[in-house]
Amino acid sequence: MQGILARGNHRFAKVDTVQEAWDFIGRNVRVDLVFVELGLQGGSGIGLIERLKNDSLLKLLPVVIYTAKGDRDTVKRGLELRVQNFLIKPYHDDAIFAEIAKAAANPWRNRHFEEEKSFCKMMGYTPELLEKMLGALRAALELAPISLQKWTELKAARPAGEELAALSAQAEAAGAWGVVDCLKNLDDCAKADNWTDFARHMETLAFAARLIFHQLNPTLIPPDFLAADEKCSENEARDRAVWFNAPAEKRCPVVDWPRIQRELEALPGCPIIDSAVAAFQMAATGHPSCLNPLMDLVDKDPGLAAQMLIAANKAKQPTDNDPSAIEDPRLAVGLLGELRLVSQARALVPAQERLMKLPPVFNWQQFWMFQIGTARMARFACNALELPGLAASAYTAGLLHDLGKLLLLRLHPFGLQASLEYARQNGVSLRAAEKLFFGCTAYEMAAHFAEKQGLPRRFVNVMRWVRTPAEATEDRELVAVVSLARDLCRHNHVGLSGDKPNDEALPVEATDEWRVLRESVFPSFNLRNFELQVHAECRELKLELHGRLSTYAVA
Repeated sequence: MQGILARGNHRFAKVDTVQEAWDFIGRNVRVDLVFVELGLQGGSGIGLIERLKNDSLLKLLPVVIYTAKGDRDTVKRGLELRVQNFLIKPYHDDAIFAEIAKAAANPWRNRHFEEEKSFCKMMGYTPELLEKMLGALRAALELAPISLQKWTELKAARPAGEELAALSAQAEAAGAWGVVDCLKNLDDCAKADNWTDFARHMETLAFAARLIFHQLNPTLIPPDFLAADEKCSENEARDRAVWFNAPAEKRCPVVDWPRIQRELEALPGCPIIDSAVAAFQMAATGHPSCLNPLMDLVDKDPGLAAQMLIAANKAKQPTDNDPSAIEDPRLAVGLLGELRLVSQARALVPAQERLMKLPPVFNWQQFWMFQIGTARMARFACNALELPGLAASAYTAGLLHDLGKLLLLRLHPFGLQASLEYARQNGVSLRAAEKLFFGCTAYEMAAHFAEKQGLPRRFVNVMRWVRTPAEATEDRELVAVVSLARDLCRHNHVGLSGDKPNDEALPVEATDEWRVLRESVFPSFNLRNFELQVHAECRELKLELHGRLSTYAVA
């Protein structure tokens, strides 16, 4: 679950018991959606849901039951409690993202308040005045338990009711209808002389105050949702300074090519982004049914694809009748088998996604989009150019072509950041910045690593020559197709490669890659139509890859 949510740029927290879940939600008003297991320590998932639905404010919090199995009575009770959905494991990306989209479409917190623009127009308020009114209400709610506690001890219904009525009028004037409901519950308890429930319901006033605070500060990230590794350590700060200050202090290259080679050769496997590692480890159950989910993961992640190809090609016996290399990551998963995949899952080499984040825009999601975009466009180009025999290899080569950045993310994450930032600030190519800091390029690193690890030779050739296809002496068509796909993605802003977008790209017919490819296409090939198709395909690809919202989830 954590890996799936991380791939969608969502934050996630996990608790094990009913009480931990209740306390966590009480502290964190910013929880957008709760995934509940039926079997929880210290109670049942249904019991937690019943408690949430009986709360005047938390009753709107969307809940999805996600469990390995569910009997008819449990499903019926869940639906009676009006949960958002009842899903059966295993976890599926699309199902989880669909539930998140439902929750994000109309966030439960917003439903406790009037919509700002229309409410201000109706009441004659300015947004600034409404903000002050909500702030004053929040302060009043924080102070209210002091006096209400006194009325509780005296069992004085009348003064308690008067104070609650004043608070309710203040909440109604500010359009905080969820707070009005909360105060009404307290008033009903006082009128019924039910002081036990009155004392219990008073706890909701503190939650109501936090609800208002987060309504006024919607971008604030709750501390419980901050991963420990998001807080930069002193060691990381020092390492970052070593790299970022190197050009000014004339210490470049910070590491040289021989050292980089030694570090690459010492890696036990291909680095894989940590969220993809988590997803793979969760899916690798050792059961034959795990193969299809693993194939889907590997087919969309450059690090996983590279590692499965490395493992499958190393596992081939010298006596195999087929001497050719395994080039299809999905086939590699099938050949390794479920038991070897469990072993692979335990030995994966993680790279930290957070260290690829470089404001204002570069991050893992943007880089992943560029890799997938290049792979998809390479396959599209092969089919359009009537080179169908290359399509499958072109997809994989496109997915793997920029593996060097994952290697740098594992070996020298702040060196990767420094080279990206230097290129951006100084208007130089990323290739030049990499040469400055490392004495080599990320593509040279990728080619060296891939060759040493035994990746298929044609993929090594793509890594080596993708930026200079005219120089390729082997697999020229494949190199040229991936190079063309890469340039098309840069020009059409499909993700980010780290280089500045290629807004003033040459016409396809003037590029080095086309000089290679035109030898393989029919004379009647319509290049103008191809370019129009490419731009349309890139638009569709961006919409497909870009359409997910960020939110917070707890399970």
